[in-house]
Amino acid sequence: MLSYTMKMIIFPLGSLLIIVSSHMLERTSYLMLAIGAGVLFVASILAEGRYPVLRKVHWIFLGVFHYLTELNWCNMLYYMLIMSLIQNKQRVTQTLPISIILMLQYTAIRLSYVPIDAYTLLVSLFDMITAVVIIFLYHTLINSEAEKRRLREKNQFLTLHDPLTGLLNYEGYLGVIKQVVEERRSFTLILLSIQNFNGFSQEVEANWCTVIKDTGNRIRERFADAHGISRYAGDRFAIIHPEIKDIDERMLSLLSEKLQGLQVVYSTSTYPAEAASHQQLMTIAEDRLLRQQRSKWLKNEEETFRSERLRSVGELAAGMAHEIRNPLTAIRGFLQLSKGQAFNIAPWYEVIMGEVTRVTDLTAEFLQFSKPQANHMKPEQLAHCLERVMSLTESDAVSRGHRITLEMTEQPVVVNMDRDKIVQVLINLIRNAFEAMTDPGEVHIDLLHDGDRALISITDTGSGIPAQMITKIFNPFYTTKEEGTGLGLALCQKIVQDHQGKIIVKSIEGSGSTFTLYFPLVA
Repeated sequence: MLSYTMKMIIFPLGSLLIIVSSHMLERTSYLMLAIGAGVLFVASILAEGRYPVLRKVHWIFLGVFHYLTELNWCNMLYYMLIMSLIQNKQRVTQTLPISIILMLQYTAIRLSYVPIDAYTLLVSLFDMITAVVIIFLYHTLINSEAEKRRLREKNQFLTLHDPLTGLLNYEGYLGVIKQVVEERRSFTLILLSIQNFNGFSQEVEANWCTVIKDTGNRIRERFADAHGISRYAGDRFAIIHPEIKDIDERMLSLLSEKLQGLQVVYSTSTYPAEAASHQQLMTIAEDRLLRQQRSKWLKNEEETFRSERLRSVGELAAGMAHEIRNPLTAIRGFLQLSKGQAFNIAPWYEVIMGEVTRVTDLTAEFLQFSKPQANHMKPEQLAHCLERVMSLTESDAVSRGHRITLEMTEQPVVVNMDRDKIVQVLINLIRNAFEAMTDPGEVHIDLLHDGDRALISITDTGSGIPAQMITKIFNPFYTTKEEGTGLGLALCQKIVQDHQGKIIVKSIEGSGSTFTLYFPLVA
């Protein structure tokens, strides 16, 4: 706490004032000896830096000086000496004994030249208490300064480091890369991006933190000789590494480790071979990383599409096999019955032919659903398409006792379409609406113009669709009809999607349903 400059001022000046005061007050009979003791005391203080052993004899010189000057004002020098001797000690058990011993020395010498009475004894007790208080104030100050220093160091660390991994943050990363560039040292900048956090729940923050922290530890272990390692932008890491030949081997070793289902892409750039400044170097590395990420993303999308396509093919094949097995089982049973009647199938001919027709219709719909459609699209007005649909479905509506109405906007609504396919979709949806109404009801068709889209809505007053079924009605082979194949709505959805459109279903059970078709308009 006492600097060398303070010691050079306080101790010589204090000793000089005490000698002068003692002489003026005629308290000392040994002025030259007092001056000599004062000089030795000050000299031991000033020379302790070169000769640390002198710290052990300060109290002797001060005691002699005090005894010869016979002034209580020496207590200031005692307090200052206490502060000088304890400034490098952190515990009370180290500082309190020094303080008490010096104050006992001061008290003993003081009692040698003053009358011993109650006042003197109380003053001595007060001096002892003052020394103890000073010690505790000293430790309070020391602890406060230590806490401030720790906070400053922590704040400085957090300013430049990531609190989760302990690696550099983006600001620290920039500082290191600038410093290395300024020192003209060649190095390699490696950027890593963590993608596709499989194998843990992204909703649980603790798991995400664990993955990032473990990944940072693996990178730190693998690149222990790096100039700096940084984590920034959440899931990116940067490694500023001396330019060596085994960078790729280290990266392969790192990526071959089990990183909890992580997908890691990385890029490298070197200084000064590829860039003249740190900004240019970082730009090159970031551009390469983005290309790597895009390539990885496209590959993942292709794999996902392939797996979804295979899954769909499997579902279609399973559904097709199941649907065909039922009529084939019936045909087989009737043929076995005919064996007992000399293979006379006349009694079951109609049933067998009905099942054969069912198989034929099923395979025809399946082929229509699965095979690529020829492209006969051209810009046409939806109004013409709807008028044709009305002419084809009015008689069916009348025969069932239903009423069908059409309302169209006066604006021309032109869509790029295969008219026959759209007619097929609309007829299928309208017939489904007819079948959904057990009692005479109404089917209303609307054609609307909504911004850059055309809307066709088909609303019925039937029994509606239960909420748990709406998400399944477009699945192949899902049907609630006894004679249905379950491919009708799936085929409708496929045709609409081929026209860059979509179908939305809204239904209230017991009140009816609305199927809305959206198509992009032709400018």
